[in-house]
Amino acid sequence: MTALPRLVAALLFTGGALLAPSGAAVAAPDSPTARPGDRDVVDVAHRGSSGQAPENTLAAVDLALDQHASVVEIDVQRTADGELVIMHDTTLDRTTNVEEVFPDRAPWKVRDFTMAEIEQLDAGSWFAEKYTGEPVPTLREVVETVGARAGLMIELKSPDLYPGIEAQVDKELRSAPGYLPSTLAADRLLVQSFDHDSMRTYHDLAPEVPVALLFGRRPTSAELEAASGWVRQIHASYRVTDESLVREVHDRGLDIGVYTLNSGRLMREYLDLGVDQITTNYPAVLREIVRDR
Repeated sequence: MTALPRLVAALLFTGGALLAPSGAAVAAPDSPTARPGDRDVVDVAHRGSSGQAPENTLAAVDLALDQHASVVEIDVQRTADGELVIMHDTTLDRTTNVEEVFPDRAPWKVRDFTMAEIEQLDAGSWFAEKYTGEPVPTLREVVETVGARAGLMIELKSPDLYPGIEAQVDKELRSAPGYLPSTLAADRLLVQSFDHDSMRTYHDLAPEVPVALLFGRRPTSAELEAASGWVRQIHASYRVTDESLVREVHDRGLDIGVYTLNSGRLMREYLDLGVDQITTNYPAVLREIVRDR
């Protein structure tokens, strides 16, 4: 515990307010009543260890691996010249210095920039000065960094903007020597999206690769029933997840994950609720809580 940074330790022991990079307090929302759970939980580092390093960078991925996260989650989009890059927003301005480097290119959409242009950007200094110069990584760079050290959860971000990205991601994973067979054998790969049609396309292309459906709202019984034949996991906002949803998902033979839990209090409550997976910006906190249970 003494090795954890002060902010992480505070989250673990008090379950208190979070701090944004700016230092502003972010209150942890309320959660449903906890019930005893009997399943092991998988800890997922959201965009890497993004509470302590700039999201979706190799720095955040490396930190998650150093913290022994079970799974690293990333977001994939495509550049103007067809490269697969790791970026959450469909625009570059929140997490890079694109406005300074390319002031006349608003609204700075990822798909409007080539890989060579994106390589000129600083994706770290917005988070902290020590990360100045941190680049925007490619999918291949993340795959090579993670390797066999952890699982990888790939979210296809706004795939409707990138026709054919499902086949391209599949091709990229297969082109990494030995990666896909070994990862599937160890059950260390999952592809997910809020775009459920995209996940159906991915499943049809690569039925051996597990997929998950993301929900920001509560999924209906009809949606869960339709998903039960081909989906591995339902990944829902914790705000719409309660005991009855966990039971309904499990009754259909699916796993359920929740996102994004960033306080010790919420982590404990959803562990007790019996979810199978928790996505967090602070994987070290979650792993410490799980170890102490």
